[in-house]
Amino acid sequence: MEQRISLITLGVRNPARAAAFYEAMGWTRVDSPDGVIAFDLIGQVLGLYPLEALADEMGLDAEALGQGAITLSYNCRTKGEVAEVLTAAQSAGAEVLKPAQDVFWGGHHGYFRAPDGTIWEVAHNPFSTLREDGAFCWNGY
Repeated sequence: MEQRISLITLGVRNPARAAAFYEAMGWTRVDSPDGVIAFDLIGQVLGLYPLEALADEMGLDAEALGQGAITLSYNCRTKGEVAEVLTAAQSAGAEVLKPAQDVFWGGHHGYFRAPDGTIWEVAHNPFSTLREDGAFCWNGY
């Protein structure tokens, strides 16, 4: 298995509402089969899929999937951009859980919960700058 993630699928209770949030954040859908809403990312895809259907595919009850302890992270080019993204998320319907602030490891970050319950970290990491195309690597380029 190669060291990569190709598709991140979020099981959501209301796919239309979840998609509207990401579209309000400026993301653009791509064509996809019925029942799946997809957004191309840099090297990956974020998919939104009905929670009940996702659970059914796995042979589980939707409640068994729960709300896992996972965050998706969006890294910014500058410290100031962190607050801008959090404000945009809040305007699009998210709940800001932690406002932009300096963090012990030398970066700057905050958290929001999207309307579907997914928790996002928004961060600026001065030790792992983004490439020109927006790609992130742990220790920089």
